[in-house]
Amino acid sequence: MSQVADTALTLLERLKTGETTAEEVASRLLARAETLRALNVFVHLDGDRVLEQARAIDARRKAGQPVGPLAGVPVAIKDLLCVEGEPTTCGSKMLAGFRPPYDATVISRLKAAGAVLFGKCNMDEFAMGSSTENSAYGPTLNPWDQERVPGGSSGGSAAAVAADLSPLSLGSDTGGSIRQPAAVCGVVGLKPTYGRVSRYGLIAFASSLDQIGPFAHDLRDTALLLGVISGKDPKDATSVDAPVPDYLATLDQPPARLRVGVVREFSGEGLDPEVGAAIEEAVRVYQRAGATIVDISLPHTRYGVPAYYLVAPAECSSNLARYDGTTYGHRATDFSPKYPGEENLPPLLRMMMASRSEGFGAEVKRRIMLGTFALSAGYADQYYNKALQVRRRIREDFDAAFEKVDVLIGPTSPTPAFKLGERTANPLAMYLSDIYTITANLAGIPGLSIPCGLTKAGLPIGLQLLAPAFAEQSLLQIARVFENATDWHTRRPSLS
Repeated sequence: MSQVADTALTLLERLKTGETTAEEVASRLLARAETLRALNVFVHLDGDRVLEQARAIDARRKAGQPVGPLAGVPVAIKDLLCVEGEPTTCGSKMLAGFRPPYDATVISRLKAAGAVLFGKCNMDEFAMGSSTENSAYGPTLNPWDQERVPGGSSGGSAAAVAADLSPLSLGSDTGGSIRQPAAVCGVVGLKPTYGRVSRYGLIAFASSLDQIGPFAHDLRDTALLLGVISGKDPKDATSVDAPVPDYLATLDQPPARLRVGVVREFSGEGLDPEVGAAIEEAVRVYQRAGATIVDISLPHTRYGVPAYYLVAPAECSSNLARYDGTTYGHRATDFSPKYPGEENLPPLLRMMMASRSEGFGAEVKRRIMLGTFALSAGYADQYYNKALQVRRRIREDFDAAFEKVDVLIGPTSPTPAFKLGERTANPLAMYLSDIYTITANLAGIPGLSIPCGLTKAGLPIGLQLLAPAFAEQSLLQIARVFENATDWHTRRPSLS
């Protein structure tokens, strides 16, 4: 393992004292990105544009002008967040060449905070996957073991932080797509409460589940970035007008209470023994810190996977209907009839069919078909509406649990990072990678993954903590108790 690189906050101190400049930091990371190109972390990285941002921050600082809380700090961006004039493709051939004419709200807030936007990160196509193998740009490699996946769908964003290519990054989480890659890449990943962070400018997968959140090496950096991106946005009707605490300033305050619930259903069949042992040790860490440990059951958890894979594909089917080759995105040039009966279809319809067939990858097509079927006449009550009822029951389970405890803990992922190609032919095995994370999205509550161990093979293990809606402040404080008692967050992969 390599030495600890700068966190965002240590980097900010060095920038403020003049020990380094934003341009020097950006130049060093651009050189490192070139050296580590084989990881395939970035799908777009414009060095000139990065340096231009860094020089502008240096000029403001030198002139004594006000600079923001992230002034000069690089932040890597998942390739589904719109950045004006920058390619934004969702890891898909369908959006090849698309350059948004506007910024996502989180991007506007990063720019106002003085962050240096550091490239667009690889991802599973349209955020559909758990391994970043479903990308039109090829898979990202895990910095800890380049024969393994970095998780997904935000695998590029997690790997960017793990490989010290950027101290911070943004991802999105629809069913675990921040927390699961954070776990298998050995970094911190936070999915905020649904509505805490604006989704304006996030290219949607499933609108009632998607949420944007931060990756970082530790909780202090996580708290810093969360504070920058959070808050009500008039451009997003689902963002909530709730006060945004100063997460960083309050991070080291002792939690008001320390009642920790161990979820019974987050163990057992399918849980890797080394992961299970690391979680048991994490429980003992909290016991030594004086926590009250409570056994908790979430009885409807076992229905989480089937409910999620009806709700999410149904919303995906609706959201992705707009990509038909007529307005923007990929358009097929050859849409001549290929199957019997196609010659009777209008040319426009054949063009749409050919464009979608060519533009979407296999996993996206699978979920569109599943969602379209679940919403179809005669089946919506049997499948989609039933899944919504289960979703409500899952939320009620969490509500009941949080009457007894302040936070729930368990593994983030049932296994460490798996080998590239190991699950690509088995969609169900891939879907089960998110078995412990999807219920938080269905319930709309915040979830956090923090490093809590390494396997004998040197692969990271993640501890998941879940809290009531809009309780990110106490969630971070309780997680900080563990972080202060351990050093797992300081471990880095050995990369030449």
